[in-house]
Amino acid sequence: MKLNINKLIKKLIIFAFVMYFAITLYNQQKVLNGYKSSIEGVEKEIAEKTEYKDSLVSIKENANSLEYIEKIAREKLQMYKPDEKVYRDISGSNS
Repeated sequence: MKLNINKLIKKLIIFAFVMYFAITLYNQQKVLNGYKSSIEGVEKEIAEKTEYKDSLVSIKENANSLEYIEKIAREKLQMYKPDEKVYRDISGSNS
């Protein structure tokens, strides 16, 4: 009878260690998955910021070109060439 109790205790201890190991492994996997999704989010943000930086570099490189200056003068400042005819829509609709 004592032999059966010792075997049972050993089996319970082994089972407890296996359960502890399995639970720890599961929890670590959840943490790793969280890190993976965080990394993917940061990589996406880096790609967006890189694209934005590239557009700013492009604007900076073209800032002194006559075409860019003319475009800004027309779009932002509503300036036109002296010999150019400008038609405005006074109906109030944007179509």
